[in-house]
Amino acid sequence: MNPLYNYILKLADDTLIFGQRLGELTGQGPYLEEDIALTNIALDYLGQSSNLYKYAAQVQGEGKTEDDLAFLRLEKEYLNCQLAELPNGDYANTLLKVYFFSLYQKILYMILTKSSDEQLAAIAEKSLKEVKYHYTHTSTWIKMFAGGTEESQTRLKNAVENLWEYTAGMFAETEGETDLGHLGIAPNAQDLYENWKFLVAEDFRNFGIEIPESEFMQKGSRTGYHTEYFGFILCELQYMQRTYPNCVW
Repeated sequence: MNPLYNYILKLADDTLIFGQRLGELTGQGPYLEEDIALTNIALDYLGQSSNLYKYAAQVQGEGKTEDDLAFLRLEKEYLNCQLAELPNGDYANTLLKVYFFSLYQKILYMILTKSSDEQLAAIAEKSLKEVKYHYTHTSTWIKMFAGGTEESQTRLKNAVENLWEYTAGMFAETEGETDLGHLGIAPNAQDLYENWKFLVAEDFRNFGIEIPESEFMQKGSRTGYHTEYFGFILCELQYMQRTYPNCVW
């Protein structure tokens, strides 16, 4: 399979599944402004996935549409990181999950704006402004939780322990991704991971949060192996297209 197609697909799948998860909270935010903020982040993710799926379909060259790639693949064909699949949980868990992902995207898209692939660079450039806002929004909340009440600090600590082992999965490589690095299309995944860990550690020091000592990380991201939650996500995500083939709005 085309390495570029795999790479674009993993970026698209990340944002689709993150957007689907966050969309579950529409109308359930703690107050109106924050409810709208999370809904807008979810919509940003879906917009990014749309642009990426369109390009992936173009690269694949089989006459498929973005909807085909988003809604009509089998579970094992999705290449998203497992972090995206995890339940939202409480508000600390939700925002920390988006914080981890937004920092990853911020670093990634800043590099991809200089990609030798002009289309990928253009998508990254378009998305970067959104991603910077996602990072600012969530990091502000994490700082407030860390400096808040005993309960907010406990919830944040639990969220860190719950999510940390899934973070390395964001940086797992797809087949042929190393070759894209040699061509200047995509960044080196390990370098990206090291940069992300450095910036998280810097933020956590400022927030007064401890990084878990365990180095254990969940495996399987980017390979078609998913958590037990993923099948339920696809049932909701794919229902309309599976039930009413070729339906359009």
